[in-house]
Formats: sequence, structure tokens, C-alpha cells
Amino acid sequence: MQQQGQQAARRSASSARHSLKKSVGIALAVTATAAVLVSAPSASAGTGHAYRDGSIVTDVRTAATFDFAAGEIPENITANPDGSVTLSMLGSCAVCERTHGPELMRISPSGQRTVLVTGQVGEAISGNTRGSDGTVYYAFWAPGNADRNGVYKLRADGTPQRIAALPADSGPNGLAVDAAGRTLYIADSLKGTIWSVPVSGGSATPWLTDAALAPIPTEALPIGANGLRFHNGALWASNFNKGTLLRVPITPAGAPGPIRQVTGGLPNIDDLSFLTPRSDVVFAAQNGSSSNNGPDRVVVIYPNGTYKPVLTSADGLASPSATAVRGDRLYITDGGVPEPHDPKLQTARINIPALLAGAAH
Repeated sequence: MQQQGQQAARRSASSARHSLKKSVGIALAVTATAAVLVSAPSASAGTGHAYRDGSIVTDVRTAATFDFAAGEIPENITANPDGSVTLSMLGSCAVCERTHGPELMRISPSGQRTVLVTGQVGEAISGNTRGSDGTVYYAFWAPGNADRNGVYKLRADGTPQRIAALPADSGPNGLAVDAAGRTLYIADSLKGTIWSVPVSGGSATPWLTDAALAPIPTEALPIGANGLRFHNGALWASNFNKGTLLRVPITPAGAPGPIRQVTGGLPNIDDLSFLTPRSDVVFAAQNGSSSNNGPDRVVVIYPNGTYKPVLTSADGLASPSATAVRGDRLYITDGGVPEPHDPKLQTARINIPALLAGAAH
């Protein structure tokens, strides 16, 4: 009986490895040509061990540093096909002095920085995303100001246009565009709601309101639905206060299906990204130092809901808020909220064989 159990366990592990290999096979084909964003990179703390122990994430480097005192607090990131990245800069946050307005910034592969949008003191540019046609969308969080709160896009000439107004008491955060490129979804961190609006603009509709998306009012930083991604026919959302990753299927009629909790126990889970467009393997940031309510970590979450840390504060993380993946390259934004304030953009490499091996444990 014991031998049969061991054989069953081996078969189960082999099946898990095979399933994950199939889902990430596309990643192996692109690792050789993965774009690298480098601006005089320097190794972050804790990178030395990465080459010795078969770590899932290795070669951690600082690709860009920012000025915390000037409000350069990176919050969200989109990795673009041309090798550039688009960053949301908070300018201010709940635990920062409100002395600077937010920015939307693009950094080229050579490190050149271009400010695309600026906001006013007390506002925040939170989520940003890219449509299939290259259009840049961003969430503009203007507390109490119904004339500015909402979702914007950049016109072809680079000027901003609000495409959807949101109530003054809402908190627009993560953004996602569906596969057809027709609908934009907005995570509302205050109302426990995901809004939807046509990418061409119009009235925002509460697509889904649920307790699973709501914040915990007694938390020092009451933030519910935070990161948002469209992936494999569903919306995936993180709940910052509740430490959960949720999957909401989209029905053929465009309505939300039953919410499924993929995993939990990840306090201050922030934004997330997927290994490949076909793989359900997630890299998520845990922004613990933003509210002193958890660790600063990046975790890999497997399709069965198990997870493991792949980067920690020992690797230089400081209020990590978002991840992005291009090929075998992982990008991490660090807000640098705790002293000595070290906001930056980090890059690292994903060790695909170690990732596959980890799926069986």
C-alpha cells in the first residue's frame, strides 16, 4: 500500500511538471531574444546567492533609480513590445508628504526618460496598461474631484483625454483591456467594484461589485481590489487588504462568472503579471512596507494556488508594488516608502528550469 502511494505521488508530481512545461513552453522559445532594459545597471543587495542555489529568479539588478523627495514613487508598470516600459509615479501616497504631483513616465531601452503626463498635488496616477493597438491608458485617482477622477488615454498627439469619469469617492487603480481590445476594466480599491467602459469612452458601468473585492475599513491603508489583469478569458484581481488573488471568468455575454479564489495568505498583495500569455503562473508583488503589515516580497504563484517567495528585501526590494514580464526578464517597481527611501526599477532573470522544478513541490 505504501509503495502504491509513493508511485501515485511520483505520477502526480510528474503530471504537475508536464502540465507546467506545456504552459510555459513558449517562454523557452523567447528567452534568447528577451529585451533588456538597462541604464548603467548595478547589482542589488542579495544577488550573489542567486547563482548558487537554483533560484527561480536570478541576476537582480537596478535598472533605474528615482528621486523620492521629488515624488518619483513608482506604482505600476507596463512592459512595451519595443523594449521600453511605462511607469506610473504616485507623486504622493497615503504615507508620503503630498508635495508633488504624479507623473506617467516612459523609459526607453537606452534609459531615456520621457514624462508623458503630469497631475496635481494630492492626485495619483495608479494603474496603466497598453491596448493591442498601442494606446496607453491610465487610472487617474483624484480624491473628491469628480471633474478629474477616472480613466484616461493618450491621444495620438500625446495629449491626455478622459474616456470615463468615476465617482469622486471611488479609487481607480489597476487596469485591464480584454482580448478583443474593446473593453477596459478598472479595479476600484475603495468600492469593492470592477468597472467596465468601452475603450472608445463612455459611461463607466459597475461590472462586478462583491465583498471579495472590498477593502477592510479598519486597516491603516484600506485598499481592496488593486492589481488587475485580463488573462485567458478571465479577469484576475488582487485584494490588498485581504491578501487574496481572485479569478473572475467572463461569460460569452460579457458578464462576470463565479469568483474563484486562486490563493490567499498574501497580505498587501499588489500588482501582478503572468509568465506568458498562455501560462497561469503569476508573479505578484507584496508591498509590505507601504503599511508595515507584511513582508516586502515577490512571489511566484502556481496554477494550483501554491506559492513561494522568489525575491525579498534581501534582494533590494523596498515597497515593491508591481511586476511585469517580457520573455525571461522580470521587472519590479519599488516605491521606496520606508527610509532611507530607495525608489527604483529592478530587473531580474527568470530561471525557467528552476520554475518548472518548483511546480512539483
